[in-house]
Amino acid sequence: MVVEAVKQRVDIVELIGEYVPLERAGRSYKARCPFHQERTPSFIVSPDRQTWHCFGACGTGGDVFSFVMRMENLDFAGALRLLAQRAGVALEDRRGREAQEERFERLRQANEAAAAFYHHVLLNAAAAAEARAYLERRGLDEETVRAFQLGYSPNEWEALRRHLLERGFSREELVQAGLLQESERGGYDRFRGRLMFPIRDERGRVVGFGGRTLGDETPKYLNTAQSPLFEKGGLLYALDRARDAIRRADQAVIVEGYMDALAAHQHGHANVVASMGTALTERQVALLKRYTRNLVLALDADAAGSEATLRGIQVAAAALDETAIPVPDWRGLVRMQDTLASDIRVLRLPEGKDPDEAIRKDPAGWPALVAAAKPVVDFLFEAVAERLDLSQPRERSRAVDELLPALAAIGDPVVRAHYLQRLARLARVDESVLVERARTLARGRPREGRAAGRGGTAREGREPGRAGARNRHEEYALALLLRYPVELRNAGLTLPDWAFTQTELRRIYEAWSQSLHSGDADPEAVRGLVPEELHESLERILAQRVPPYTAEQAEKALTDCVRRMQQQRLRELAEAKVATWAELQERTSTEEYLQAALDAREREGTSGDWTAEPGDLGGAALDAVRTAAQFYRWMYEQQRSRSVP
Repeated sequence: MVVEAVKQRVDIVELIGEYVPLERAGRSYKARCPFHQERTPSFIVSPDRQTWHCFGACGTGGDVFSFVMRMENLDFAGALRLLAQRAGVALEDRRGREAQEERFERLRQANEAAAAFYHHVLLNAAAAAEARAYLERRGLDEETVRAFQLGYSPNEWEALRRHLLERGFSREELVQAGLLQESERGGYDRFRGRLMFPIRDERGRVVGFGGRTLGDETPKYLNTAQSPLFEKGGLLYALDRARDAIRRADQAVIVEGYMDALAAHQHGHANVVASMGTALTERQVALLKRYTRNLVLALDADAAGSEATLRGIQVAAAALDETAIPVPDWRGLVRMQDTLASDIRVLRLPEGKDPDEAIRKDPAGWPALVAAAKPVVDFLFEAVAERLDLSQPRERSRAVDELLPALAAIGDPVVRAHYLQRLARLARVDESVLVERARTLARGRPREGRAAGRGGTAREGREPGRAGARNRHEEYALALLLRYPVELRNAGLTLPDWAFTQTELRRIYEAWSQSLHSGDADPEAVRGLVPEELHESLERILAQRVPPYTAEQAEKALTDCVRRMQQQRLRELAEAKVATWAELQERTSTEEYLQAALDAREREGTSGDWTAEPGDLGGAALDAVRTAAQFYRWMYEQQRSRSVP
């Protein structure tokens, strides 16, 4: 991401030091504020957090972007260009991006027109009678057919081509959209004689299709060819209709096929999406991370489905754990599961049933099946037990070889002990043998956060931990606002000006406020109000895991975030001022130091430069400074009393 790359490469101390002279004050730096006149330095720069803050009359702060925006009178885009040039980070040409987006919009319009055409044919054409009968046999009602805009592609070579060319689309656009196949005659319809499932992105825009044959043709399912808009591994069927339900339930159920998802939605289970195949991809899981980190995999109960479940678990765990390196074995899987702030479970369907059949047969029983989904480790135990003949010693040894590395990767010693006992019973061996082998495996396991040099600095002397530093409380506060815009409207709109030090977070917050005033608090509305450069920051915020709070709980969580942000600023102020007193004591005589302490005490509560706080934060920082001043005065008095004859 461009914004993060710039922050990684631009050191805030170096940058601000080019505009104002900085002096070290403990772990921070101080200066006279460049944005207002003052006698005593109250402008603090924190290299740890890569932020600045004026604790004087300004009461403002931010990061490298906000500083350059104020100093150079630039907007965010201008500051980004200036700092990107300084950091050597290439920016894409905006005109090129706009032209590309116009082209993509044209392709989306072609897909929307195709969906409307197919839907009309399904509902009205005599040629679609077999497709309508098929949907009726599968139990789909007319409301679901209309809601998901199901359609039928005529069994003709150029029906769609003629229809869309008449409406102003070019042959090249239809080929790029994946609707036509290239040919010497100029292209023919890709989908012919198939039941059509429009595939939409999470914003509800048609980007492709899945077509099911109604006869014996192969393939049974045909998807849109990969296009600038359509990549099957980066989409989830029905996510546009499921995302709100997923947020409310804080859980996403992933099924395999279109009909599985349609049956779930028709019967009121709206937090269900389809992976459109047997392999769940990291990009699909990344989409779900915006709404929940609690996943339930509900794939078919046959052997192929079981294998797909195993692959899906591994992919899901790898994608949810941003710090882990995906490892295609169970040890890596369980280690990632153990470190995730998420829950991945596996739903075992009745033998011979797929989700579609299970839901249609017993719609009211589906929630119980989901609730009975098993944790990953339990599923792995069952999968091994079903696959191996545990009456044979060699097979039991294989079970130990397959399961023990996974158990050794479990970080919680109590949980690990539980599963070691279970494995000992399964393999009919003494538990102490497994414990010792698990210790050996654990000693060879790479430690968490294992990437050597992570957080390393590009230049000697740079403060540790500054690279890519983010304020997690600020991000979580934004995640709360985006998840609960209605419940937190009043509290969110009255947040203090200093609440967000990171410029991109401040811009997202401002977009959130603007979306509320316009009456549309949906995250998509917020996305439309922030620059494209901040879309990845917004996605990161939306991917935060936020529990299903009541309005009161959400407001309490937001208040707690703000309190912690407040404490951080007060700590910075206290640290800087205590360092100032220590420095003053070192470079002045005891008489001068004493006079300064007395003058400071007289000014407390009245002087703007020395005691002003960000907003009305209270006196925690003042108490810290007062304590330091009293301590140093006490030291001076002790020294003076000992020197009196």
